[in-house]
Amino acid sequence: MTAPVPGIGAAAVTPGVPRGAPRDPSFRRSLALFRAFMREQTDPETCYTLLARDAADQIEAYGGPVGGRTVFDIGGGGGHLTAEFRRRGAHSFLFEPDVRELGQAPPEGAVVADGYLLPLADGSADVCVSSNVLEHVDDPQTFLSEMIRVTRPGGLIYVSFTNWLSPWGGHEWAPWHYLGAARARARYERRTGRPAKHTLGENLFAVHIGPTLRQVRARTDITVVSARSRYWPFLAGAVTRVPGLREFATWNLLLILRRCP
Repeated sequence: MTAPVPGIGAAAVTPGVPRGAPRDPSFRRSLALFRAFMREQTDPETCYTLLARDAADQIEAYGGPVGGRTVFDIGGGGGHLTAEFRRRGAHSFLFEPDVRELGQAPPEGAVVADGYLLPLADGSADVCVSSNVLEHVDDPQTFLSEMIRVTRPGGLIYVSFTNWLSPWGGHEWAPWHYLGAARARARYERRTGRPAKHTLGENLFAVHIGPTLRQVRARTDITVVSARSRYWPFLAGAVTRVPGLREFATWNLLLILRRCP
């Protein structure tokens, strides 16, 4: 039996931050993440390793150390998050629907599974994580419901996603998505000479912050511990509370949810 997650809430943020980690939020942290993101195409290993470490730091800040806990990484691609959780002593498992995303060396025990129908018992995870996945599913509510189902009462659900109206909403063809997805995609292919990875309506979807916040706050099986910009160096929570502005300024919404008893 796994131990309960201690100290969930704002008061747990400072004690949970590992020694030497950049303060969150801070300019130092945001700059490091931005630099890594800018090298994502040429050095994806460094980029995703840093993102995984940062996500794990955030989870431990809100819920305490993950060592000995069961963590499910939903849609985690090559398994950088799973590897980081295992490095910290967690029993971590990767569930990824696309075999191509697993790469040549997926984590041991990785499962090819759809996030809409996970092959898992109710309440079997202490922590359930989805990092930058929600914008790639066409039914976010069902995806979130499945993550909540497999998380035990008192457990944490970590969800982050890039919203459509963010400057990075079009992914590799951003920020030209503001002029239309088809035009932006065609421009990318014309300038790079290679096909774009993402196509709106197929593997990239226009997910917005306002509707997402209303949906999670209306649920009775979770409480919203935090709703904030994942990468902003200041006012990370305040920016998500301003309708309209938040759709452009948040860039990437981070939700920390707790499963109710």
